[in-house]
Amino acid sequence: MALVEISDVVKTYSKGDEVIKPLDGACLEFDRGEFLSLMGASGSGKSTLLNLLAGIDRPNSGSIQVASEEITNLSRTRMATWRARHVGYIFQTHNLMPVLTAYENVELPLLLLSMSRSDRRRRVEIALDAVGLTDRADHYPRQLSGGQEQRVGIARAIVADPTLVVADEPTGNLDADTSVQILELLRQLNKQLGTTLLLVTHDEEAAEVASRQLLLDHGKLHEQNGRPPQVAKEQSA
Repeated sequence: MALVEISDVVKTYSKGDEVIKPLDGACLEFDRGEFLSLMGASGSGKSTLLNLLAGIDRPNSGSIQVASEEITNLSRTRMATWRARHVGYIFQTHNLMPVLTAYENVELPLLLLSMSRSDRRRRVEIALDAVGLTDRADHYPRQLSGGQEQRVGIARAIVADPTLVVADEPTGNLDADTSVQILELLRQLNKQLGTTLLLVTHDEEAAEVASRQLLLDHGKLHEQNGRPPQVAKEQSA
């Protein structure tokens, strides 16, 4: 069974008298350990899909299952608990707390889980080591470069060993060289740690880092080769 199953998902928003439908029967399946990229025109619904997968928003209809659990029907409380344990989110703008050190920023998601201080320390140290920032643990965001801040954001996303990591334009605010480094880091995390990743990007070169490239067009998901996601997955197996 696939790790993630998105079936006939519809999401609409109202803007005055206009109804906007960024997702219109979207379907997708992918397995644990896969690295997918998602492209689409501005406003096509890429971030909407990430927010649905992360349990930040809910679809109007359709089904989203992650690790065999239907998440669209969870209560707010259960959803918050589920999200803390199962989803890591990498933001475009880092979203680091300026008054906290790199170590403390990475530790934040673990404070929502039942875990001893020693276990939290072990996980934070592993996460910082994975992104090459062990020597910056006591530095504040203002003392870090943009690339280092994003690495802290990535460490925070993986520290709880989540089922799924979603990244929303993680290189959007970085220069070309730093972007290459961040994308290579994501590739290494996927390859070496088996992290399941879904990357949203507008950059074709960035998208090619992933092993599967998806396109969101008119509310539906397509493999870049033009075949529906399920068909392409079956033929590549």
